[in-house]
Amino acid sequence: MLLDALAVLAAFGLGSLVRFGDVSGRSEVDIGIAALPLFIGTALNSGAYSIDVLRTTRVGISRALGALLFAFGSLLLLFYYLRILQDVSRLAVSVGMAGSFVLVAAFRMLFATATHRATGGGVTSELIILDHITCPTPSSAQVIDAAENELRPDLRDPLMLDRLAKWLKGVDRVVIACRPEAQRSWALMLKGANIHGEVVATEFDAVGAIGVNTLCGRTTLQVSTGPLSLRNRMVKRLFDLAFAVPALILLAPMLLITALAIKLDSRGPVFFRQMRVGRGNELFAVFKFRSMHVDRCDADGSVSTRRDDDRITRVGAFIRRTSIDELPQLLNVLFGSMSIVGPRPHALGSLAGQQLFWDVDERYWHRHALKPGITGLAQVRGFRGATYRRDDLTRRLQADLEYIAGWSVWRDFKILLSTITVVVHKNAY
Repeated sequence: MLLDALAVLAAFGLGSLVRFGDVSGRSEVDIGIAALPLFIGTALNSGAYSIDVLRTTRVGISRALGALLFAFGSLLLLFYYLRILQDVSRLAVSVGMAGSFVLVAAFRMLFATATHRATGGGVTSELIILDHITCPTPSSAQVIDAAENELRPDLRDPLMLDRLAKWLKGVDRVVIACRPEAQRSWALMLKGANIHGEVVATEFDAVGAIGVNTLCGRTTLQVSTGPLSLRNRMVKRLFDLAFAVPALILLAPMLLITALAIKLDSRGPVFFRQMRVGRGNELFAVFKFRSMHVDRCDADGSVSTRRDDDRITRVGAFIRRTSIDELPQLLNVLFGSMSIVGPRPHALGSLAGQQLFWDVDERYWHRHALKPGITGLAQVRGFRGATYRRDDLTRRLQADLEYIAGWSVWRDFKILLSTITVVVHKNAY
C-alpha cells in the first residue's frame, strides 16, 4: 500500500517537474494527493492487498490498476463539474496519471520479486501429510509421513489429536494424501482443526472436476463452467468492436494495397476462406488473404506449411512472414464469429505429427468454450508455426486452457499489446 501511494505521488511529482521544473506548491501534485484516498479505498475493496496478490503478481497489478482507473475517472468527472481543472497544466496531470499506471505496475512487480525471494515462492505455510500414499509435493511445502509421526485418522484418541494440533499450529493450509477409505475420517478430523484443510481425491482426476455443487442434498462435481456471464460477454464484445472497427478503418489503405498485390502476383481470389472450429465446436468460415497458388490451397489444413513451401506465392511469403495475411479476420470479429483475443481457430484436418489434433489430447475440445481469436496467449508465448510433434500442440493447448480459466478484459489488453512483439516471428512462414 505504501509503494502504491509513493508511485502515485512520484508520478504527479514527475509531471510537475516535466512541465514546470519543480514540484513545490504545485496544485498538480495536489491532484495526486486527492486521488490517493479514493484509490487506496477502492483497491482495498477490490482485494488489491489480499493474499492472492502475493501468489499471483498479475492479479495484484490488475486489481490495483483497475482501482487507479476508477479513482482518476471519478476525480476527472468531479473536477469537470466543479470546474477545478481550468487552472492546472493538462500536460502535468496527463504525465501524472499515465506515470501512476506505469509506476504502480513496476513497483508491484519489484515487490513481488522481493517477496518471492524472501519466501522461496511459498507466501503461505503449507503442510502435506502423507498417509500410506505418495504424491508430488511443492518444494515450498513441509511434508511429513503420518505413520512416522504417529498420526492417524482417529477421532477417539485425544492424544493423537493433540499431536496433530501441534503440527497444525502456525500452518495456513494442510493437505492430506491418503487412501480412499481413510478420506472421510481425515476430513472429519480437519473440520474441527480450525484450519484450511483439503484431502487429495485422485479418483476425481478422470472427470476433470473444477468445483463442487449440490443437487437435492447430494454432492455433484462441476466439470465445466459454460459461457462467460452476460456482463463479461458484453465487455468482451465491446472490447472486440472498439478495436476491430477503428482498425479496419485505419488499415483500409494497407488492405487495398495487399489485395491489389495479390491479384497482380497470381490468379485467383483475394481472400482464402477455410472452415474452422469456433465457439461451442461450431464450424465457421475464417477469412485470410490468399497466400498460396489457388490450385494448391489446402482447404482442410491437413498439410502444415513448411519453410520455403513452393505452394506459397511471392506476395504470400511476405504477408505470411509479417502476419498481414491474418488481417481479414477483423471481418470475422466484426461479424461476431471471432474475437480479437482467444484460442486460435484450427482447420479440421490439422495434424500434430501424424495425428489429428483431437486425437493427441482429449482436452482439445475444451478450448472452444470461448470464441476463437486473431491472437492469443499461445501466440504471444511464441507457439506458432507448424505442429510437427505432439508437444507443439500440447503447449498451445495448455496456454489456451489457461487463458479460458483466467479470462479478464485486462488480460486481453495485455495479450493484444504483447502481440506487437511477435507480429514478425521466426515460425511465421
